[in-house]
Amino acid sequence: MSELMRLSEDEFPVLLGEISDPPQSLWVQGSLPPPHYKFLTVVGSRRVSRYGKDACEHLVQGLAGYPISIVSGLALGVDGIAHKSALKAGLHTVAVPGSGLSEKVLYPRTHIHLAREIVAGGGALLSEFEPEEPPAQYKFGKRNRIMAGMSHAVLIIEATQKSGTLITAKLTVDYNRDLLVVPHSIFAEGGEGGHLFMKLGASPVRTSGDILDALQLTEETIAPPEMSDIEAFVYEKLSSPLPRDELIRELDMPTSEANALLLRMEINGLIKEVMGEIRKTR
Repeated sequence: MSELMRLSEDEFPVLLGEISDPPQSLWVQGSLPPPHYKFLTVVGSRRVSRYGKDACEHLVQGLAGYPISIVSGLALGVDGIAHKSALKAGLHTVAVPGSGLSEKVLYPRTHIHLAREIVAGGGALLSEFEPEEPPAQYKFGKRNRIMAGMSHAVLIIEATQKSGTLITAKLTVDYNRDLLVVPHSIFAEGGEGGHLFMKLGASPVRTSGDILDALQLTEETIAPPEMSDIEAFVYEKLSSPLPRDELIRELDMPTSEANALLLRMEINGLIKEVMGEIRKTR
């Protein structure tokens, strides 16, 4: 992995300067996004349900191409899903663990490979703790204030009433950031916390467009996708969704080559397959 560096204060994410208890120092590994990017923190349950996982993947994938960095805590559950979804969509992502950034102490241990992928994919690991400081319970609350403080909005996927996610939600409100919540079934335990914050004014999110509205991003702010000529041809054909077989016939190339092309475009976040149909991601 790349070298660890201590940021100078003028290199801190700008919004951290607005909170009452900003970090005194920050260590980074990898690259923070350009200044015009919006930070979206995505947090939720470590024991995420299938619904929560699907919602997280769907919403993050729908942000592909926009100047957004997905921030989360590298934890199991929603955090890991958010980082992986961002990487798959070609979005920048920042992980803020509750430990130092040295691989000797990085927490959780099961996500060391994910941390490497984040840095290799152009993202960053960020921490106020010295590189070899081990994790501790109190440090997770401290890192939550960094995630909420650096972000323009915070999205809660799932949270019980006693979840640590609610600490981040409370900080979001205290810091006057937009708090967004994915609605849950009234019968789902993981929806209790989110419903509590909706009663206090959090905005419900059903689509990626709801997130873009909160971040004040429009179609004009999206970067045009970089594509080869054949990828641009596929993109043009998908003005409306097409079944895979029909699209392959339109391509007029060997099936194996066409499937390899479509797989590459899906990995790069340009297209996705939903119930047998191929469609643009935006």
